[in-house]
Amino acid sequence: MKASKGLGRISDLALRQRRQGLAGQFPPLTEILRGSLVKRYVTCGNPSCRCARGERHGPVWYLTVTLGRGRTTGGVIAADQVDQVRGWIENYRAVKDRLEKISDIHRELLRRQPQRRRKHLQNP
Repeated sequence: MKASKGLGRISDLALRQRRQGLAGQFPPLTEILRGSLVKRYVTCGNPSCRCARGERHGPVWYLTVTLGRGRTTGGVIAADQVDQVRGWIENYRAVKDRLEKISDIHRELLRRQPQRRRKHLQNP
């Protein structure tokens, strides 16, 4: 295994402490949403409407979520919910980022284990 992002120079104790610190920084798991928030200005198709002259309606906020295999889902978000939804999406990204950092620490700790066993076997 390869050293993870400069973690090879940090002691085992410091890695474990960093992992504990990251684990304590998770946002509330009840306030997480995976997706993207998109702001759109739309035309309604009515030839006598102002949007036919270029003044579109909006903004209209859409939540889009990728389901896999090229499929997406989502829907319109009410204007008064945009800040809350944006916060949930930011929380999802923060959780994902912290999980990745914790995984990097675990990979580094696992990478070091065979070295410890070899040293122990050579010097009983």
